[in-house]
Amino acid sequence: MLLRRATPQDHAPVGELTVAAYAEFLTGPADGYAEHLCDAAGRDREAELWVAQDDGVLLGTVTVCPEGSAWRELAAPGEGEFRMLAVDPAARRRGVGQALVNLCLERFHTTGDSGVVISSLREMTAAHRIYQRAGFHRVPALDWDPVPGVHLIAYRTVFEGWRGVTTLGDD
Repeated sequence: MLLRRATPQDHAPVGELTVAAYAEFLTGPADGYAEHLCDAAGRDREAELWVAQDDGVLLGTVTVCPEGSAWRELAAPGEGEFRMLAVDPAARRRGVGQALVNLCLERFHTTGDSGVVISSLREMTAAHRIYQRAGFHRVPALDWDPVPGVHLIAYRTVFEGWRGVTTLGDD
């Protein structure tokens, strides 16, 4: 599996993949969040858009939100944050999500951040298993509601004593 920064040619397929990965959590085709998920070009311009691929086939994506990125929601100064982790439904259970989370952790560790904070829908239990395997813990004090009817739960990991990524999971 190759992990790399997205290129402009990736924007449309990444947007489609992200919407497909989140489809079960959307309220339907008219859900306004689908347009936000589809905006891979905006994420690439205002954050860091990364992709996972195998033999030229796009498997997943994640948006890395360094300090100064408009896509950050929870991170305090000195913390990293990532968003919109998405794995093509056909590529699930192949370690793609774990590889993308590991990429984010390595990225923020090498830039000297103290840890990483993320938020997720309560229903995204497969993602939660990936986060927990990567050392994230729930932080209920950071749970929040970005819009009425949408409740996000928060996770954080810290790098104190962290030795880097050692394992990949199967999600």
